[in-house]
Amino acid sequence: MDGRGAARARVIAWSVAAVSVPMVVVGFLMALRLPAGWQLSVPATPDHAAGITFPLVGAFLVARRPRLIVGWLMIAGGFLAGASVLAATLTFHAASIGAMDTAGLLRIAYTFVWAFGGGTLAVLVPLLSPDGRLPSPRWRAHVVASTIVFTTLALLLVVRPKPPPGYDRPAVIPNPLKIEALAPVHAQLYVAVYVAMEVCVVLAMLSLVMRFHRGDPATRRQIAWPLVTFAIYVVFLLLGDDYWAPAVFWTGLIPVAMMASVLRYRLFGIDTVISRAFVAAGLIAAVSGVYFGVGAISSLLVAGYDQVAGLAAALFAGAFFQPMRRALQRAVDRLMYGPVGDPRLLAERLTQEVSRADPAEALGVVVEVVRDGLAVDGAAVHVTGGLSVESGDIGPQPREISLVWHGEPVGNLLIGRPGARRFAAAHDERVIATLLPYVADVAHATRMAADLQRSRERILAAREEERRRLRRDLHDGLGQTLGAMAMTINIARLSIKRAPSTADDLLKDLHSGMEAVTGDIRTLVYGLRPPALDDLGLARAVQELAEATLAGTAESGTAVELIVDGELGDLPAAVEVAAYRIAQEAVTNVRRHARAAHVRIALVRDAAQLRISVEDDGVGLPADGRAGVGTSSMRERAAELGGSCAVTARPGGGTLVAARLPTAALVAEQGRDRAAPGWVTSNRE
Repeated sequence: MDGRGAARARVIAWSVAAVSVPMVVVGFLMALRLPAGWQLSVPATPDHAAGITFPLVGAFLVARRPRLIVGWLMIAGGFLAGASVLAATLTFHAASIGAMDTAGLLRIAYTFVWAFGGGTLAVLVPLLSPDGRLPSPRWRAHVVASTIVFTTLALLLVVRPKPPPGYDRPAVIPNPLKIEALAPVHAQLYVAVYVAMEVCVVLAMLSLVMRFHRGDPATRRQIAWPLVTFAIYVVFLLLGDDYWAPAVFWTGLIPVAMMASVLRYRLFGIDTVISRAFVAAGLIAAVSGVYFGVGAISSLLVAGYDQVAGLAAALFAGAFFQPMRRALQRAVDRLMYGPVGDPRLLAERLTQEVSRADPAEALGVVVEVVRDGLAVDGAAVHVTGGLSVESGDIGPQPREISLVWHGEPVGNLLIGRPGARRFAAAHDERVIATLLPYVADVAHATRMAADLQRSRERILAAREEERRRLRRDLHDGLGQTLGAMAMTINIARLSIKRAPSTADDLLKDLHSGMEAVTGDIRTLVYGLRPPALDDLGLARAVQELAEATLAGTAESGTAVELIVDGELGDLPAAVEVAAYRIAQEAVTNVRRHARAAHVRIALVRDAAQLRISVEDDGVGLPADGRAGVGTSSMRERAAELGGSCAVTARPGGGTLVAARLPTAALVAEQGRDRAAPGWVTSNRE
């Protein structure tokens, strides 16, 4: 529609609304001044509210969306409702002043505008809400049937025969179109058609239920507005005129809900209202049922003890309250948001997708599920240590939630802006509370995997550095020495006949060089694995190391106490070396810094790990001391095996070095290595 057409549509819409509202006001004021016998049965009807609110809201919608069919239907239906209010009042006014023929004609006009206005607002508007299209082509039959029913209802009122005796008006308004032959069955026909009309209205409301059931979360949020208001209006319609006041009030809310559905359904949390209302109603019904049911059963079983029955009923009701609340909330979430609305189903989906995903992609899968479950534009997880995975656009100011795994912070979950199919805040909080532990688990596992990878890389780098050092030492030190010794042997061999004394000196130098080479080889071997471990075992090797290192410290030396608990003979080689080096570094630190009189070393072996502790009674840790190279070396050696090492102040003074080295996995791996078949060689016969 071009600019002129849109402007013309706005003028027409607001003009109709400007006529409809005064009609209702005039009709209402005239009704207040009618004589007692001709006053309306109720002060106001839903048509009063419909004649004011529907045209105004419809004009407002058409002004923004000139092609919106629902807006035009609201204007037309509201105008007919306003005309019916004025026509009804004019009918009784004419009758009250004696103009019976005029009253009869006005009554016919009132009947038709009332019927067609009601059919438009109660059937067509919900059928075409909110996009102006029927739910499916099959609903055209319902439109035709409703048109027939409302037309038949109007015709039955138009051809109504003379009322029977007992008519409650001062005089009978004449009906120029009456059919007296229908007098015996007119009342029954009217009741049947009126019930059919109510069925048409209920089916129109059920079309919204069908849209709601088939729609995605965004559509459900949009449909929730007119669905709730129309459903409650249908309840008032079925209850009759006894509830005219709330019916009038609620009819005025229907077009407001329609406007929210069409224009601003994302800004108002109708789903939160519905969710809490359903949960509250269900809880009241369930708890009341449990309370009165248990109370009745208890009173029968323990007759005469009313207090016991009441206490038992209260206890049972309290016990069922929280499980029932959770079950009702899950049911309402699934009703409102579909499968993604149930946090428990989201958690199951998260678990399944993580189990199917590659370990390197698990965190990305988690972020995708969180983003979909919360219906936000973006989500991200930042893991402590620098790893970050993002899906979508989290925006400049995302919501940040800490991820905690067994009391240890492992990262942050960042949540972006709500998306087009945003959910209610209360629903989002339930989803976050359910998924957060799973996200923290995956973040922790991802961090551990990253730490493991970095540890492996450090081990590989250290191994290559060690190989490079060995190559350099062998080439530059031992290799050069052996080369010089070979030259010395050649010189001695050539001079042994001519100058025996010179050859003898050369051989003496060669002997001294051989001793130096032997020392170099021992140094290299000791750097690879301390020989004392193979000669003495871990316990004695550590004890002799401590005694040798601490000999001569303080005035009379530092006393060494060794405590051994468990079998240490079958420890994996890597654990033995790590334990020895940690103890060596700890004892060296005692000698350099502690000025201790007593050192206790404990080696405790259980089924899964070896615990090493070195504690002294020295001066303790400095207040502002930083971890040095030795301390970092101890921690790295423990971490390489999947263990830990901590240096803390000892209660009562001194320092405690406590390390934990896992052994179960290494023992199993060592057993598999020993059980693996070796190379088999055979000689040809």
